[in-house]
Amino acid sequence: MRSRLLPLLIVLMAGVLLALGFPLAASQAAAQQQRVVVDRIDDTTRFAALAQFVTARDENTVVDPEDDERLHTLVTELDRYEQLYGIRAGVFYRDRTSMAAAPHSWRVPSSGELYDAYDSALLGRRVHNPEQVWPWQHRMLAIASPIVRDGDVVAVVVTDSPTGALRSRILHGWLLLAAGELAAMAIAVLLAVRLTAWVLLPVATLDRVTHDIATGRMKSRVGASGGPPELRRLVRSFNEMADNVEAVLEQQRAFVADASHQLRNPLSALLLRIELLGLELPDGHTEAESVKEEGHRLAQVLDDLLGLAVAESSGSHLGVTDIAELARTRADAWRPSGDREGVAVHFSAPAHGGATAWADAIALSSALDAVIDNAIKFTPEGSAVTVRVAVDSDQVAIEVADSGPGLNDDELDRIGDRFWRSARHQNVHGSGLGLSIARALLSQGGGSISFGRREPHGLEVRLAVPRTAPVTSARPAD
Repeated sequence: MRSRLLPLLIVLMAGVLLALGFPLAASQAAAQQQRVVVDRIDDTTRFAALAQFVTARDENTVVDPEDDERLHTLVTELDRYEQLYGIRAGVFYRDRTSMAAAPHSWRVPSSGELYDAYDSALLGRRVHNPEQVWPWQHRMLAIASPIVRDGDVVAVVVTDSPTGALRSRILHGWLLLAAGELAAMAIAVLLAVRLTAWVLLPVATLDRVTHDIATGRMKSRVGASGGPPELRRLVRSFNEMADNVEAVLEQQRAFVADASHQLRNPLSALLLRIELLGLELPDGHTEAESVKEEGHRLAQVLDDLLGLAVAESSGSHLGVTDIAELARTRADAWRPSGDREGVAVHFSAPAHGGATAWADAIALSSALDAVIDNAIKFTPEGSAVTVRVAVDSDQVAIEVADSGPGLNDDELDRIGDRFWRSARHQNVHGSGLGLSIARALLSQGGGSISFGRREPHGLEVRLAVPRTAPVTSARPAD
């Protein structure tokens, strides 16, 4: 969930920053250009004041600048202005002829932005709003101001400014803005990470504890942690639900254990009476033996029920265990039983060692006993049961493979269910609880049991335990 929520928050914050950053960048560029425009308007206004009375001359009369002091001053100011700032400037009559210009050969073109500014000034507009200059545009900035005499525009002062410095200032401002945006984005990402962690901390803990409970560790609870009030209430409700579920399961286990224990004494007495009764029956009477056999089968079922209840309710005592040595010991212990049935029990383990894992040695031994016993029962005489230890990166597994008839897909889905036995194996001695007990014993310590086919025929059971200590969840503080 964090991998989905965090990018969403980052994208939203980036969108907000970009939505604010682009208008601010445009505003910065417009403010920089407006400063230049105002400065050029001031310059054109000053040149217009110098040319105010020069325009009173007849436009068709050629005037020598040396003889006209005002015109000489205007030409001198324009030349000095162009040399100092590199800005072309000039005063032009209505017919675009030059009164004075710097450089002297400069003229107003017949089209373009400069002509538009000149034409706008001829209409008496003192303020011209030129198109915005952007850092990637290499263009000039044209400003024009009218020279008015007796209410008529008689000439126009025009400046044509290079925009290199203006574009540099705009770009510099944008770089500062981008740095600020990046800093704000970094802070926003940091806050988003902290916010996401704060919001999802109870969710992650809930997920871990739910997995613990689903795998049989019913004592797991969600500890007190931060997060939104709604999630904290959910944590409390979850712990209450887990307590109630655990209490119900404990009641069920207690009932099974008590029922198994209470029924066993009357059943033992009943079997004893059947044996005494069988002594008084005539020879060749087989009904008593059948009843006795069913009684012993019922006693075995009660013992298995009691063992299942104990396996589900007992806690695990985990520790670093040599799985290879444990499996070797159990295989050796079952070898005489296999010999009586004509079934060989083979064992193999990695030669380099390193088959240690976290497990409850007693629980794992009991589970392995149930699996090997089951394998020997279903393996025909003259075949073999193989016990092999396999080491993975995060698990150590004990694989028990038999040479029996095996199971089909539907039967593989149901194997391990309580009291379930294949219809093909009803005549084999057993209660159908052995693998259920093995699964309960393994799940207490974070292990697992799985089933698969063995080629060309047979069943392979895999008991896996983790190589690292499982994470336990603490109960919430009162």
